[in-house]
Amino acid sequence: MSPTSETARNGRRLVIVESPAKAKTIKGYLGPGYVVEASVGHIRDLPNGAAEVPAKYKGETWARLGVNVHQDFQPIYVINSDKKAQVAKLKSLLAEADELFLATDEDREGEAIAWHLREVLKPKVPVRRMVFHEITKDAIRQAVASPRDINHRLVEAQETRRILDRLYGYEVSPVLWKKVMPRLSAGRVQSVATRLVVERERERIAFTSAEYWDLTGTFSTGREGDASDPGSFGARLVTVDGRRVAQGRDFATTGRLKPGADVLHLDEQAATTLAAALQGSAFSVRGVESKPYRRSPYAPFRTTTMQQEASRKLGFGAKRTMQVAQKLYENGFITYMRTDSVTLSGTALTAARAQVEQLYGRDYLPDAPRTYTGKVKNAQEAHEAIRPSGDRFRTPAETGLSGDEFRLYELIWMRTVASQMKDAVGQSVTVRVGGLSADGRDAEFSASGKIITFHGFLKAYVEGRDDPEAELDDRERRLPQVAEGDPLGADDVTADGHATKPPARYTEASLVKELEEREIGRPSTYASIIGTILDRGYVFKKGTALVPSFLSFAVVSLLEKHFGRLVDYDFTAKMEDDLDRIARGEAEAVPWLRRFYFGSEEGPAGSAADAGNGDGDHLGGLKALVEDLGAIDAREVSTFPVGDGIVLRVGRYGPYVEKDGQRADVPDDLPPDELTAELAEEFLAKPSRERELGTDPETSHLIVAKDGRYGPYVTEVLPEGTPKTGKNAVKPRTASLFKSMSLETVALEDALKLFSLPRVVGVDPEAGEEITAQNGRYGPYLKKGTDSRSLEGEEQIFTITLEEALAIYAQPKQRGRAAAKPPLKELGTDPVSGKPVVVKDGRFGPYVTDGETNATLRRDDDVETITPERGYELLADKRAKGPAPKKKAAAKKTAAKKAPAKKAAAKKTATKAATKKTTAKKAAAKTTAAKTTAGAAKKAAAQKATAASDPTVPEAERAEIR
Repeated sequence: MSPTSETARNGRRLVIVESPAKAKTIKGYLGPGYVVEASVGHIRDLPNGAAEVPAKYKGETWARLGVNVHQDFQPIYVINSDKKAQVAKLKSLLAEADELFLATDEDREGEAIAWHLREVLKPKVPVRRMVFHEITKDAIRQAVASPRDINHRLVEAQETRRILDRLYGYEVSPVLWKKVMPRLSAGRVQSVATRLVVERERERIAFTSAEYWDLTGTFSTGREGDASDPGSFGARLVTVDGRRVAQGRDFATTGRLKPGADVLHLDEQAATTLAAALQGSAFSVRGVESKPYRRSPYAPFRTTTMQQEASRKLGFGAKRTMQVAQKLYENGFITYMRTDSVTLSGTALTAARAQVEQLYGRDYLPDAPRTYTGKVKNAQEAHEAIRPSGDRFRTPAETGLSGDEFRLYELIWMRTVASQMKDAVGQSVTVRVGGLSADGRDAEFSASGKIITFHGFLKAYVEGRDDPEAELDDRERRLPQVAEGDPLGADDVTADGHATKPPARYTEASLVKELEEREIGRPSTYASIIGTILDRGYVFKKGTALVPSFLSFAVVSLLEKHFGRLVDYDFTAKMEDDLDRIARGEAEAVPWLRRFYFGSEEGPAGSAADAGNGDGDHLGGLKALVEDLGAIDAREVSTFPVGDGIVLRVGRYGPYVEKDGQRADVPDDLPPDELTAELAEEFLAKPSRERELGTDPETSHLIVAKDGRYGPYVTEVLPEGTPKTGKNAVKPRTASLFKSMSLETVALEDALKLFSLPRVVGVDPEAGEEITAQNGRYGPYLKKGTDSRSLEGEEQIFTITLEEALAIYAQPKQRGRAAAKPPLKELGTDPVSGKPVVVKDGRFGPYVTDGETNATLRRDDDVETITPERGYELLADKRAKGPAPKKKAAAKKTAAKKAPAKKAAAKKTATKAATKKTTAKKAAAKTTAAKTTAGAAKKAAAQKATAASDPTVPEAERAEIR
């Protein structure tokens, strides 16, 4: 390794990467002259909320954005509060270094992190940009020997995306808060992805199923068949009297025949009549078409194709795939996993070809290495494809991996090796069979076959399909050896009925594919986008399908009607083009942002910077759009017709149906295409579940019992004119019913007792503290200060005496757990931990556990139908998130036990002396300070290790409102 400078030859080098795991791996490849430390992701960003805005900017009109839109869109960057200790540690380490290597990822975000590190650390030593696409000994040493400067063009491109997404998210999201529901979010790609899912559901709602029929004939050659030459085969009816019979492809997404389709649409009667007329007819071979079959290997994985295949073959979501891939990369098993490239380096080609020859033989090895060309427009950076790392690929068995990491590595390894194998070849055959029916109609059937004579790459890898009924590439179908004119016997002719199916909902894999084909967003951001729309409640999962919530219908409705171009597919793709033009130096960032935000008549033709409404007029940009909210009717955008005078409305507490003033709640997890007028009538026909209990004698307010979204409760009806908002707002008293109560039997007396809670039982004469009895999430309990004790039943809340309460407190507090409940369901052995997985019932509902990790079932999971694979996926997601951060203890408001002044003074003096003595023993004050800072930073960094590097938050999408 050649030194990069005279100073560095004998000096100490500090290498900064993003994650501790990556730092640990790299540290093992570098010598003693290197210190490798992690930044733990981004160290600074735009302020996340008003509290983080520096005081000197708080009065500015643009401060909430964190971007000075009036001065060339200058961003305000603040060091993240949870990174201050780490920054202090990095500064301490840098003070003792002679050279700084910024070894963050080789993409736009990694380049931006390197730039932020340099800006914050302000190094006075030489700074090198160290880049690599795999973490192997040779790659790391080569990166040290061949550093470069920070690429400011990439930094500007990343910064522009970040600012754009901040403006979009922080300006549009408040509109949703005001007009739909609080705490919602909008985003440049997030909102468009949600619109895609909603539009697919609209197609399903508009869909009307239609029947179509055809015939299947079983024909025989009269010969004894065998494996290579079957004696009979099946064929499907294709024409009647020369007219093509309608098949599924002839129907539109509405379920009806496509306009202008010149096909014969058979119904059941016509099909059964024709089938009967063909029984016993003479048939013959009318044609045999044979042609060579050849299938070339699939290109090596890039980010999106890996996500799609992991979804199809392993059942992984995009987020889970990227989390597992991140671990494989950081531990040196694969190359960088965020890439648009399908190319392989010379080293990789040699390694792949060596394994083909070793594992499959020379017959499977092409004469020359295969090269692939990427089809991704504006592909980001010149990375390699995703492949096993190193100059010799480890087989999956050699890695020592297990669980998810083993399965994904195996997939990547197989795909890479297969990409350097020979084509699969064979023969495809189409046989046409014809005959006349008893009533003189000419019927022609067709059968297709495929024989693979050399499997080539299919020996190693076969790509999955989004459609579970689609035929895979390695499937063979053998037909008899027949020639034109050969007579055939009809063993059977049957009529087959089919029904058109609504368009399939998107899965994570197919949504990723759709976004990429439309050139919307960056492939590296898709995992975070899908994670965001799931977390926001815009979409939920039903099996693997992505189902839009009714809430997402309201959000998309508002955006389409009032921010049309911001969710227009072509506009969003064009915006991506503009951002890439800025990255290539073909456009300037500030003028583009100015046009996007403020608007301009001078916007270039076709530029996406004009954020108008799609009608060709200039509306002054995004700022003008969000300031004109008067035209947005909140009720209108959240109302959708169901039929028969019924409408669905999206309210602040969930969806409900309404007709003639009558309302009924709709389950949150009901797929929108299943809400029919008939089902809505059923909801509305249910009893009102609301009873008037009487009048409170003290307040004269009416008390009613209702059935709410979270269970039955009692509440008071406030007189008209009572202020509901503002300083003098009055909230009605409300209380949930006990489990022993019901809407049908609860009385006024019960309601008033519930309103009286918590009940004061008395005062502990020794401690002087009040004891109360109340009901909580986990049942009835007593409370004295911070000490809580469970009660046996809810009625005890009203009957327990002070003496009984004191007796309970006199007993030692039970900290043990109750006897474990038997599991609700057993799922099998977890592939990661190797331990049995069961479903149990817990405080927060049913959950899956392997004894080490617990994961609560999601809204669309059901105990009865949950599969083992789904259980393993929930556990894997929980492991990937890591342990929940510990809550900081709240500061006590009282100081009941303050030390006396003399004691405090004595303690302070003693502490001072001890500190002086300790300081005297240190070699130097400067060294002590550095070590202390480093130690504190190390401790803080360890607590944040689970957030070391989140692969689901790449590049610009972090700007979505959190």
